[in-house]
Amino acid sequence: MKQLRILVFSATFGNGHFRAAEAVIEGIRNKEPFAKIIHLDFGDFLSRRFNTMAKNVYIEMIKHTPNLWGKFYYKTAKLQPESMIQCFLNKLGRSDFLKYIQEFEPDLIVCTYPTVSSILAQLRREQILQVPVITVITDYTVHSHWVHPGVDRYMVACEEVKESLVSWGIKAQCILVTGIPISPKFEREMDRGHIISKLALNPDLPTFLVMGGAYGDLVSTKRICNKLADSLVPVQAIIVCGKNKKLYRSLKKVVERSLNPMVRLGYVHNVEELMAVSDLIITKAGGLTVSEALTKHLPLVIYKAIPGQEEANAKFVQRIGAGYVAGTEEELECLLSRLLSNPKEIETMREKAAVAIPGHSTERAVENMLQLTMHLKMEQKIG
Repeated sequence: MKQLRILVFSATFGNGHFRAAEAVIEGIRNKEPFAKIIHLDFGDFLSRRFNTMAKNVYIEMIKHTPNLWGKFYYKTAKLQPESMIQCFLNKLGRSDFLKYIQEFEPDLIVCTYPTVSSILAQLRREQILQVPVITVITDYTVHSHWVHPGVDRYMVACEEVKESLVSWGIKAQCILVTGIPISPKFEREMDRGHIISKLALNPDLPTFLVMGGAYGDLVSTKRICNKLADSLVPVQAIIVCGKNKKLYRSLKKVVERSLNPMVRLGYVHNVEELMAVSDLIITKAGGLTVSEALTKHLPLVIYKAIPGQEEANAKFVQRIGAGYVAGTEEELECLLSRLLSNPKEIETMREKAAVAIPGHSTERAVENMLQLTMHLKMEQKIG
């Protein structure tokens, strides 16, 4: 039997697209261990200067002028697939994409980044590309940039996203509600006692997980930590600073003088373990982070959601009752004080989180991808 060959396209504009792609690859390898899979970054098909400039502009806008990013996001949210902007984007790296695909001869292409999806969908519509294209939408909302009639299948987070795609004219039978693919390790049962012991925490205290992250606001994160450090209601905290070394250093004295147990971490590879022992997560609202937390039945407090897709993800979490959204430090302080004094409210949120999304999202998505591939192969044989 011919070895299954799969191309996966993502981008490093934010970490979510990449993590979703890696989750899909992990899921495929679990089902098809001998498959030939190549994971490519969209940026590698652009000029190095253009790619670097685009990433830097995006990161700077997110960090320093999020409202400007929000205006751009909402301004472009209703663009039609035939718009001038979309037609321009459909040509980015097009010939290089096509050349690479023709040389690799994949059976399937999976996209977790919208620009790649738009380029390949256009090639499908023009019947230049004969390989099925599957698009994984990595948020709980749909921006117009995701909408392309040439896509063979969409894998989406929830029914609301499916309904939105249908309203754009995408056929309902081409959309599958699988949940956003996350690493299968978030589905596994874990020994909470062992992890608590490893972190030298108290098994009898509530645990709050604070995600600082690469784009985290240092001042705000430090104030959150001070709030938890000074809390008269007993609580312990795990602070993840990611690659933000300045944030990590700035928290040293906070941890040392804290009235409550506090663990300070840099970049970690075991977020699933930290979520497993936590009672609440304080974080931004990336689609992957939200999905991982909900899969672990972990209530969320979302702080300063970035206008655009994060704002929509935050609204989803609040709408289903699995968390709260705080837009200012004052709102966050009041919210944390209330939740610290009302553990039953956290438990109610946990119950809502437990039923919020379908479990085993990656397994479900991969099964559908492989079924589509097999179906098309049989059609080609018959034809």
